Amino acid sequence: VQLQASGGGLVQTGGSLTLSCAASGRSRSGIGWFRQAPGKEREFVAGISWNGISSRYSESAKGRFTISRDNAKNTVLLQMNSLKPEDTAVYYCAADSLFTGRPVVSTAPITYDLWGQGTLVTVSS
Repeated sequence: VQLQASGGGLVQTGGSLTLSCAASGRSRSGIGWFRQAPGKEREFVAGISWNGISSRYSESAKGRFTISRDNAKNTVLLQMNSLKPEDTAVYYCAADSLFTGRPVVSTAPITYDLWGQGTLVTVSS
């Protein structure tokens, strides 16, 4: 059981990126995307319930980011549009253990027990 995040890179302000999380073995777990910028705490970005019915976004992500999942492919995507320099961070995907099998999305890192290695997103001004 593991998570693997990919898709980060360098993009200009206003550009787009799609992050992918390979979430094998956790099809009944909610998946969240978090990010951590240098010198800052890890923060919730977006999350989706195990069945894709529920999703949540941070205020900064609303209207710009879209999270989706395909359980048949064990994949969760984070489509990021209209990127800003303040979106620069290492992005992590994580699997929730508290709400397994429930249409609930947690925003608290403590409820996520399995983390991927992170992928760096850099937005240049």
